[in-house]
Amino acid sequence: MLRRTDFGDYDLIITFLSLSRGKISVIAKSAKKSTKRFSGILELFSAMEIVCREPRTKGLPVLEEATLRQPFAGIRADIYKTAYASYWAELVQGWVEEHEKQVQLYRLLEYVLRQLDRGNVPEAGLSVLFQMRFMRLCGLSPNLINCSICGAETDQIRKNDLAVDLSKGGILCDRCAAGATRRVVLSKGTIKQLIWAESGNIATAGRIRFTPQALREGQLFLEEFVPFHLGRKPRSLSFLRQLRG
Repeated sequence: MLRRTDFGDYDLIITFLSLSRGKISVIAKSAKKSTKRFSGILELFSAMEIVCREPRTKGLPVLEEATLRQPFAGIRADIYKTAYASYWAELVQGWVEEHEKQVQLYRLLEYVLRQLDRGNVPEAGLSVLFQMRFMRLCGLSPNLINCSICGAETDQIRKNDLAVDLSKGGILCDRCAAGATRRVVLSKGTIKQLIWAESGNIATAGRIRFTPQALREGQLFLEEFVPFHLGRKPRSLSFLRQLRG
């Protein structure tokens, strides 16, 4: 479940990311009034199987049944985990079109939520992993391989700290970085870890142990880069940053 919104006195409008139909929005009639109908399972981030019926006239499908498969209750019990999960869910909610099948994105979100719930991987590392792979699926991956203007390869650039121009979508060499205005600085070590996080099997990538520097730089960079290229700043990101202090 990506989002739930009050509708009238008793109903809820709920948005799911589904495996077979992509993002779908449904209405749960009397969900706030009845304590028996959905047994309190309509909670954010929960994974469930649902049955809907199409309305007789125009409107949203009506949620008839919901069976809980994975509650991810550990996320909602921790404010930091909730903040990260809310940020990821809002990114998906804002980018994905209704009824467009998104199997890879579904698997990605399911993976990071499961790991977040278990607590075996630091939240910041999961967030870097999710954002790098999310941007790749959106076709908006940052260019971290070579200079976005002259094409010089990262390994050929002498400096260890490289500028990433948000508007150009990637790194810049020393010569090309002079006129950049919207930029973030990344070390070469961080760049390598970001590339590893984006590529290969997700379970393998999920075992990457980011250095403290890579986590700090990676989060700062991606939380600027992602909203810039999606064209909107998620409200949940502001809350996440306030929480981290």
